[in-house]
Amino acid sequence: MRVAVFGAGYAGLTVARRLERHAPDDVELVVVDESESHLVQHELHRVVRRPSLADTITVPLSAVLSEAEVRQARVTGIDADDGVATLAPVDGDGETTLEYDVGAVCLGAETAFYDLPGVEDHATPLKRLADARKIHDDTLTAAGGHAVVGGAGLSGVQVAGELAALSAAEGLDLDVTVVERSDSVASGFDPAFRTALRQELDARDVTVETGVGVKRADEDAVHLADGRTLPADVFVWTGGIHGPAAFEGDRPRVESDLQVSDSTFVVGDAGKSDGDDGTTAPASAQTAIRQARVTAKNVRQRIEEATDDSTESDGADDELATYEYDSLGWVVSVGDGAVAQVGPAVLSGEPARAAKAVIGAGHLSSVGALGDAADLVAEEFGWPTHESVVSLGDLPIKQVPTDPGSPSELQSTLGATGLALADAFAPSDAVDLTFVTRLADRRYPGSPVNLLERSVVSPLSLFGSQDENR
Repeated sequence: MRVAVFGAGYAGLTVARRLERHAPDDVELVVVDESESHLVQHELHRVVRRPSLADTITVPLSAVLSEAEVRQARVTGIDADDGVATLAPVDGDGETTLEYDVGAVCLGAETAFYDLPGVEDHATPLKRLADARKIHDDTLTAAGGHAVVGGAGLSGVQVAGELAALSAAEGLDLDVTVVERSDSVASGFDPAFRTALRQELDARDVTVETGVGVKRADEDAVHLADGRTLPADVFVWTGGIHGPAAFEGDRPRVESDLQVSDSTFVVGDAGKSDGDDGTTAPASAQTAIRQARVTAKNVRQRIEEATDDSTESDGADDELATYEYDSLGWVVSVGDGAVAQVGPAVLSGEPARAAKAVIGAGHLSSVGALGDAADLVAEEFGWPTHESVVSLGDLPIKQVPTDPGSPSELQSTLGATGLALADAFAPSDAVDLTFVTRLADRRYPGSPVNLLERSVVSPLSLFGSQDENR
């Protein structure tokens, strides 16, 4: 029996690792992905400022999948009813087919340009490492110029923050503008969360243009729907998504069991999942991972149904596990700042940055990349990397097995903190606590600690070498 997992992002890797651990030995497990490595997508924007972080947020599939056959190919078509996938080589021509008995389509989504004239030709999306590196290189050559980010969802906010931070770090004097056709940044989220994000952008001198869309773009400018033109030496597009090529750009709707046929499940951003209340689960890492846990159970059930000859069929399959959307919270970085919503509490500063680092490190540790997890936290807080503080001899630290469906101890602690906050406040709307957390945030421009550090600590550091010689 062959089980195929298409895509090795958050959803695909979670499904594959769970099946490696729990599927019968005689099941042939095949994982298909364009890349040889898993990418921690929600940290990709960091590479815009720090290209060296690329190695930390990528994990070779060979290091975290021990039983599955990994095939590097593009999935160009899925026949969900017949259980057949069409594959194309990453480099080269020709197509082959892959038949499967049970399949999980975890291909994610692609950037949507909405046929806006010139946008796809002149903008860089942020989906792959090559995109982040190009944005970095383009920014370094645009000193004194202008950068425009199309779309102020969570990705747009994060990349705008990185562009502003890169400009400050390199002395580029770059004007950064984010354009959003909705009336606010991060539309669809709680008002307190949206307001906190806007304040972080404002503090870092990012110009925010809301209520206006992009009409078209050319080589050096972005033209807005209201007739204005923004000069653009750097143009990044995060304005929306569409489905994978395997579904001809569509994102099929799936029920709570995530099935599109008896043999095929669609997981994460590749599809749309509606809850019982009609709410569509957002395209996010937490959605993908939690749906993947459900899918792994359902794939195992399909395997058992196909291989259990001792059970007489009564004409109906056992009920499948179901997914129900329930957000665990949100964490967004804005340059050196961050905003987190945990339960009803909206936080910024060190608590939010810690939450951001914990989530990324928790995911890396959950797929066995413990060294990368430690390095990600070290990068965030300026600590020594794991290689400089621990020696485990010949132990392959990236291959220590853990369950990607189980939260790390740090994630559990964060979750418990969120529940405690929820119990303490218990309102229906989010509570903005950033006015408190920013007071002690040394990275928030204009905060009391930031001003103290700039006016007292920084000048004193000029005499550090003299003091040390006394």
